[in-house]
Amino acid sequence: MKKLVALIVAVSAVMAGDVANARSYFGGARYACCPQTVCQPTACYTSFKVERQTCYRTVFETVYEPEEYTSTRTVYETTYEDVQQTCYRTVQETQFEEKSYTVSRPVYETAEREETYTVQRPVWETSTRECNYTVRRPVWETSERECRRTVMRPVTETMERECRRTVMRPVTETVNRERCYTVCRPVQSVRTVRRVVGQWTSQPVHIPGPIVPQWTVDECGRPRCCMVQCPGITTCRRVWCPQVVEEQVPVTTYVREVVRENCPVQVTRYVPETVVEKVPYQVCRMVAEEVVTKVPVRTCRWVCETVTKQVPVRTCKIVCETQTRKVPVTTCRMVTETKTCKVPVCVTKQVPYQVTHRVARCVPREETVTCTRMVAKCVSRQVPYQVCRMVPVTVCDSCGSGACSTGGCATGNCGVPQSEGHEALKPEAEAKAKAAPTPATEG
Repeated sequence: MKKLVALIVAVSAVMAGDVANARSYFGGARYACCPQTVCQPTACYTSFKVERQTCYRTVFETVYEPEEYTSTRTVYETTYEDVQQTCYRTVQETQFEEKSYTVSRPVYETAEREETYTVQRPVWETSTRECNYTVRRPVWETSERECRRTVMRPVTETMERECRRTVMRPVTETVNRERCYTVCRPVQSVRTVRRVVGQWTSQPVHIPGPIVPQWTVDECGRPRCCMVQCPGITTCRRVWCPQVVEEQVPVTTYVREVVRENCPVQVTRYVPETVVEKVPYQVCRMVAEEVVTKVPVRTCRWVCETVTKQVPVRTCKIVCETQTRKVPVTTCRMVTETKTCKVPVCVTKQVPYQVTHRVARCVPREETVTCTRMVAKCVSRQVPYQVCRMVPVTVCDSCGSGACSTGGCATGNCGVPQSEGHEALKPEAEAKAKAAPTPATEG
């Protein structure tokens, strides 16, 4: 940290000295005013470049993966079996047997005679008498009694505890940085251009006639066939005659010029900071508490009461009466006879028969079951994060190292470093860069 502050102070002093020199020479010491034929060497200055470094840290995560396992369970199945059973049922059969027997047949003779008899006729009389009896009537009374019991009541209390964590707080600083950029300046010039122009002219062209056969007569008077050419025709044909003409054409070209300016650059660095937070948490404790409950109690007591009731009493009185009646008198005499009859006889016998009934039986069976369970697994992965740091860079003017002899100022690139990135590291900074770890770097 102390080295970084010292570097920032040195850069500020160098930049302040450059501005003072520019003011003292009325702007003649600026880099933009460098003439094309004369170039003065300038001093080297130190700049800072923000280098972003991508680092990786290992993060452990718990993932759950499904895992199949095989277990055995007992399954009870109900099977039914057909069982043959021999049963017996009682069958009654009726058979007839002849049997001789002697019977005495009565012979009845009827006659009448008068008879006097005394009968007693009941006479009923109804009267009322009082009947006293004692009854017991239940009387219900409701009262209350106290029932005491101890219960445990949960009491929740909220407490706070300190939780300390370190966070990286961004700190933004503004640093002046010299920036070089190239602009294109238009330059007007004249260029000679050759352009082809021409005209169409008419030229006569003779086209010969066609050759046709013709019959003639020779010296001997014989006909002979010979080829004769017909007369041709003359036509005019257009011919292009080219002509090269030189013209002066204005041309605009762009010349590259390097412009330097100081611009403020914001640099962000992260400072570790400890943050203390109070995290509330709840504590539950059980408190003994006595609860009094009033329980209704219902009691029953018996009360004796005397009840008087009118009971009807029915009295029977017997009255004697004399009556006369004719009574038929039957005289019976027995006559003996012999008869034959078939007497049914019930014979019982046991008849076997087969009965089939289903008997349920519980049979255990072992079966294999495939189940799935979630297994916790700790997996590590690399998480990238960005770290910014300031790298000191020394920029030297290339005009002092022979650029004037090669015409570097003549092209307008006075004071521009010859390297493409405009950066040149000091030997100490280069040694530190070699000693530092080389992770992935972003511009």
